[in-house]
Amino acid sequence: MNAQTYLAYDYPLLGAFWTMLMIFLWIMWFVLLFRVITDIFRDDGLSGWGKAGWLVFCCVLPFLGVFVYVIARGRNMGRRETTRVRAQQEEFDSYIRKTAAGGSSSVDELARLSEIRDRGALTDQEYRRAKELVLSGHGPADRAGTAGFGGSAR
Repeated sequence: MNAQTYLAYDYPLLGAFWTMLMIFLWIMWFVLLFRVITDIFRDDGLSGWGKAGWLVFCCVLPFLGVFVYVIARGRNMGRRETTRVRAQQEEFDSYIRKTAAGGSSSVDELARLSEIRDRGALTDQEYRRAKELVLSGHGPADRAGTAGFGGSAR
C-alpha cells in the first residue's frame, strides 16, 4: 500500500502547462471583473443606488458578485455595448459628413458670387475683386460678397 501517487506537477512539462493555465484563468478573471464594473458604470437604465449595490456586491464578494451579475444582467451586456458602439459610429460618421461638406470648392464659391452679382447685390468691380480673392485662395466667396465690399447679400 506504499504506492506513490504522481501528480501532474511532478512532470516538468505538465507543470509548465498547469502554470500557464492558471495564469490564463487569472487574467481572464480580471478581464471579466473589469468588464462587469465597466458595464455597471455605463448602464443608463440602472439607478445610482443600483450601481452602488452591484459595485459593493462585486467588490466585497467578487467571485459571487460577478457571476450573479453575469447571470442576472449578462444577456443585455452585449446589447448595451452594441448600442454604445453604434452611437459612437453614427456620431463619427455625422462628424465626417459635416466636415467634408463644410469645405466648398472654388467653383461653388464662384457660382455663389455670380448669383449674388445677378441679384444686383454686387457691382462688377466688387465681383472682380471677390473673384480674384476666391481664385487666389485668400478668402471664401460668402465673406467677399457681404459687408467687406459694401454690398449686401440679402
